[in-house]
Amino acid sequence: MARINSKVFADPHALLPLVREWRLNGEKIVFTNGCFDILHMGHVLYLEEARALGDRLIVGLNSDESVKRLKGPRRPINDQVNRSLVLAALASVDAVVLFSSDDPYELIRQILPDILVKGGDWQPAQIIGSDLVLAHGGQVLSLKFVEGYSTTSIEDKIRRS
Repeated sequence: MARINSKVFADPHALLPLVREWRLNGEKIVFTNGCFDILHMGHVLYLEEARALGDRLIVGLNSDESVKRLKGPRRPINDQVNRSLVLAALASVDAVVLFSSDDPYELIRQILPDILVKGGDWQPAQIIGSDLVLAHGGQVLSLKFVEGYSTTSIEDKIRRS
């Protein structure tokens, strides 16, 4: 299935016609990615800040298999359909696209966003795909990091309860 709902794409190739349409309309495309396992205030503020940088925000979402490889056998807590639909419900998010690799490099290569962003715990030079976006004339930014909010800290709090 290429689409889960109107904003969620299980196949990156299904998203590309929409990206082309946005570009033809002169819209600036912002891209970020992550696991977004338990959505929290830090995520919401980050995504709103990312969206404010352009006209469209695309979120690359790690698949369940990818999250498991990156975060360990107990993750994800929420499956990819759940995570994608919650993200898609946010007004700041225009599209969510699943990817199964451990990093979004190929996805970024296909989309070539105008602006690539990650949270403040990433330096722009460390952001995967920065070389592609900069070579394309785009920007790479590290946005504010909201201290005290992470899926791991929420998971730890639940375990202590």
